[in-house]
Amino acid sequence: MSVCVCIDVVDTLTIDPALLLIIVGSLMFLITFLGCFGALRNATCLLKTFLAILAVNFLLQIAAGAVGYVFTDMVMERTEKLMMKTIVGYREDGDLENAIDYIQKKFQCCGVESYEDWSHNVYFNCSESNPSLEACGVPFSCCVRLQNQTVLNTMCGYGMQQEQKGSAKEHIFTIGCLEKIIMWAQNNLLLVGGLTAGLLLLEVCMMSLAGAQIAWVQKVQRRQKENEAQSRDERKERLWFPAFADFDGE
Repeated sequence: MSVCVCIDVVDTLTIDPALLLIIVGSLMFLITFLGCFGALRNATCLLKTFLAILAVNFLLQIAAGAVGYVFTDMVMERTEKLMMKTIVGYREDGDLENAIDYIQKKFQCCGVESYEDWSHNVYFNCSESNPSLEACGVPFSCCVRLQNQTVLNTMCGYGMQQEQKGSAKEHIFTIGCLEKIIMWAQNNLLLVGGLTAGLLLLEVCMMSLAGAQIAWVQKVQRRQKENEAQSRDERKERLWFPAFADFDGE
């Protein structure tokens, strides 16, 4: 039961761009604050917390990559279900709607597997009882833009689900976004791999700098303690043997 609740929470965060950005931004601010304030004040406690968070995040990223590679089919199935949920929630969240429109225009795709996936949305459903003017249609972001087109036709997707794929292809994108995103990742494998490696290398550098700062602060603190102990010993010696004492006179 708890696993299902956790999955639902993750799905909710993923399909709500505004909430996801707020949470990610807050976590990044907290981690950055720990690192910066700990370095400025030479606070080993904050630096160790910063280092521990980075290490856990690094290990989680490595584990996620390994799990995604081993269980590719399960990850793809989960991704497909998540993308289908975003289609169902289209028009219910303005941020989500803008995100879907951007992806469909950017990758020139429509739906998850095909343009017919939009029938899962209550506004674009093809049932006869659907009173929406957009029934059996697709969003305008699925439409193929003509050359030199300056005015966007927001009604170009109306009734496109009733068309056959061959005729619909002349007006809208018919390939699903999941396939297009996979194709883009395969065609830009070096770019994706380079960005991933660069991010991991940056995290390793940050962990190394944090560890070096902790070691330097601890070394300075040990030296200060040794100097204080030496100063106390010298003060004790001066109390027992005052300076300029004339021992020969005795």
